[in-house]
Amino acid sequence: MVEIIDLRDNKNSDIFESLASRSQLEHGDVLDRVEDIVGNVRRNGDKAVLEYTAMFDKVELTSDKLRVTEEEIKEAYTKVDPKLVEVIKKSRDNIRDFHEKQKEKSWFSTDTEGVIVGQMYTPLEVVGVYVPGGTAAYPSSVLMCVMPAKVAGVSKVVITTPPGKDEKINPAILVAANEAGVDEIYKVGGAQAIAALAFGTETIPKVDKIVGPGNIYVAMAKRTVYGYCDIDMIAGPSEITVVADETANPVFVAADLLSQAEHDALASSILVTTSEIIAKEVQRELEVQLEALERKEIARKSVADYGAIIIVESLKDAAAVVNRIAPEHLELCIKDPFAALGNIKNAGAIFLGNYSTESLGDYFAGPNHVLPTSGTARFFSPLNLSDFMKKSSIISYSKDALAKVKDDVILFAESEGLGAHANAIRVRFQDNQRE
Repeated sequence: MVEIIDLRDNKNSDIFESLASRSQLEHGDVLDRVEDIVGNVRRNGDKAVLEYTAMFDKVELTSDKLRVTEEEIKEAYTKVDPKLVEVIKKSRDNIRDFHEKQKEKSWFSTDTEGVIVGQMYTPLEVVGVYVPGGTAAYPSSVLMCVMPAKVAGVSKVVITTPPGKDEKINPAILVAANEAGVDEIYKVGGAQAIAALAFGTETIPKVDKIVGPGNIYVAMAKRTVYGYCDIDMIAGPSEITVVADETANPVFVAADLLSQAEHDALASSILVTTSEIIAKEVQRELEVQLEALERKEIARKSVADYGAIIIVESLKDAAAVVNRIAPEHLELCIKDPFAALGNIKNAGAIFLGNYSTESLGDYFAGPNHVLPTSGTARFFSPLNLSDFMKKSSIISYSKDALAKVKDDVILFAESEGLGAHANAIRVRFQDNQRE
């Protein structure tokens, strides 16, 4: 049974330390293994990728079979419910429309002295998207990772995802990828896929950035290749915090807590409430709903190990707890959620009201579901359009404009002991120099 913690008298709890222990940033034993895999793929390309695919996925492939064919994509459509295909299209459109609103324009500022400064936005050339395989397929993650890249204008989007033992990719993933406009899909998973994307192989192209969720090996591989290419984030297990007052529906709250608990035994589901009655009703309702879940053993372990119901004195205190947790998903199931929004500083995605369930964000609403976890919402944002854009600074000075500031620049450079910097200004005003 999930524990009820009363913070009305005692402001401290071990729950915060427990949540911190879920981070995927500290796994030295896994990191050592991953670094070996990454190094091998970097040196040996396709050969290493194929060896690891045989070792980990139990699939014997050759280089010419790594890339998904057009025929395989067409076949996938015959295996996916047409109704699901239509839902995928609707979700794609919502995600595209949301990210269209994030577009920024290059800008320039000028003055009468001959100075022009500005910022130029340029999309990345090639982006790699990692899509998990294994026990569950996530076409929603395909849409969430690919659509903002496409809206940004990325020239090529490449997917890697592990094959099943039949050498095929989950058909729903292929349909989602095709509907999102993915350019190339490769049958490779795990740390070896991340390494292949980061360094390129004879078959798989080198990318500028890697995005997408994955297990601990994928997370550590992304950490290892960062710097050779960019990454979105090192994501940890999923999490949700629900803030509820006396107006909340305990059935709704319990259902939303379990929607994250079923992901992973390391997932975290926290209720923060001002109502002792709601706390006890949600505690009972969790037990009822757990019994009906297909993944009840995973969910039960999750809520037992990393779940909690926290009672606080006020909504202001609830906001303080939220800001300390910095959750991936936050639901405000309270009478006036918009009034409380100003007190929330740290959260990945915020759902307002009893009918704005987190499941909407995972699949359909449009905002991205690739979110900061493990407290990193203190400084990270959801995946967004700017993740697929570069910003270049623009600087242009006329001779007259430079003349007015040359002594200032020379003084600054010489104060730092960088005479060549100062000279680069000085030579432009020597009498024997051409215009």
